[in-house]
Amino acid sequence: MNWIDTHAHLYSAEFESDRTEMINKAIRQGVNMLLLPNIDEDSIAGMLALEAQYPEECLPMMGIHPVYVKENVEAQLAIVQQWLEKRKFWGVGEIGLDFYWPTELREQQYTAFRRQLELSAEHGLPVSIHSREATRACIDVVKEFPAGRLSGVFHCFSGTMEEAQEVIDLGFYLGIGGVVTFKKAGLDVLLADIDLQHVVLETDAPYLAPVPYRGKRNESAYIPLIAQRIADVKNLKIEEVAEITTGNARKLFKML
Repeated sequence: MNWIDTHAHLYSAEFESDRTEMINKAIRQGVNMLLLPNIDEDSIAGMLALEAQYPEECLPMMGIHPVYVKENVEAQLAIVQQWLEKRKFWGVGEIGLDFYWPTELREQQYTAFRRQLELSAEHGLPVSIHSREATRACIDVVKEFPAGRLSGVFHCFSGTMEEAQEVIDLGFYLGIGGVVTFKKAGLDVLLADIDLQHVVLETDAPYLAPVPYRGKRNESAYIPLIAQRIADVKNLKIEEVAEITTGNARKLFKML
């Protein structure tokens, strides 16, 4: 089986001691495409170094994470624009809104989100949207754009069934990760009523490890554990989950 991890911060310092072995382990598990969302201007070098080491497997995106926007967000956005004009990236991300952490930079978050959505449209790239405690707000911003102009995934989707349907109606995918294995999260119940044609798999490594590794460092090698829970919920074979979700990711990120 072949898998794609559509969201993994594998350049994170948490992998410093065993990064190569961790990636090789994922590849042995069949997780042989790993999409790397950028965080800020300081994470670019490490991300691109990982791509240089694994050019066929580690596929970088470019963007500014909402938690990392600064007061002078325009300077950050100029860096993103320069990189997108300089070389190939597989998507624009990680971008969006975060209402979980207190911030005085809410206006800058909105500015960064809208501008990076514009950049994704200009470059014909999908987006990876961070929407922690902000699913409704992110949907509303995406709706400001003409229908069909944007594509992407609501990473680590945690909204309601109604919001999931809105995301799907916008032509976006739901990014499903380790949270689907958490007993009280309710994501498995929501997924039971959603066609897998609208789902891509992700880890968000090193965060949100699936059961039985919950609370520990997450890795891309755990994608099959996430898939197995989805297979159980939807009464499918894990091979079917692999075929459908990998096909979805290939289509979204233009890997066909």
